[in-house]
Amino acid sequence: MRRTALVTGASRGIGRAIATELAAHGYDLYLICQNSREQLFYLKNELEEKFSVQIACFIGDVGSYEFVKDCFEQMGHVDVLINNAGISYIGLISEMTPEDWDKIMRTNLSSAFYTSKCAIPSMIREKAGKIINISSVWGNTGASMEAAYSASKGGLNAYTKALAKELAPSNIQVNAIACGLIDTDMNQCFSAEEMEKLKEEIPADRMGTAKEAADLVIQILDSPAYLTGQIITLDGGWQ
Repeated sequence: MRRTALVTGASRGIGRAIATELAAHGYDLYLICQNSREQLFYLKNELEEKFSVQIACFIGDVGSYEFVKDCFEQMGHVDVLINNAGISYIGLISEMTPEDWDKIMRTNLSSAFYTSKCAIPSMIREKAGKIINISSVWGNTGASMEAAYSASKGGLNAYTKALAKELAPSNIQVNAIACGLIDTDMNQCFSAEEMEKLKEEIPADRMGTAKEAADLVIQILDSPAYLTGQIITLDGGWQ
């Protein structure tokens, strides 16, 4: 049987690159995004034509358990779960509204719980499965003006380690990639001057690419089953 993978936040950036690499490696895909319906279905058609894989798309908020549960009721077994959906917030914590905080936590952290809760039962039955959470270096170290984002990614890192211990007896591996500065739309909020200052702090002297993050996903999927519970940093030596 062909392997299947679910990618959240799949319409652009890292999620899009991951979906492309998975399709290139023969995975049938379930793709989820919230706002970029046209981009997601364009990607679906492109990948199906190029790689002869089967792809189903879902549009909605992965921060809603009811939406996630409904998606899984329409899916078959998922061999690989990629929790990539995420949003950022830059600003003083004193100026952040409770609603903004809740949205960050639902999208970046609760969504990983919702998808895992739905995916894990069939993985346990099969005694196989891989979950990869896309995190951030700020989950390791924290970032000024990004307290909520840092907290959500720090929580995702801890969730990764704890869930890996829970699922290891069932031969299910759970790992995370803590990304540094990656060239995606999320970082377009920075001015050219701010971006140059950031790049000067990075030993590799450049931003990473979404393709590099996707390549690392494939390497983790191909890694020995003994690799689990790890937060793998991809940041050009930055942090």
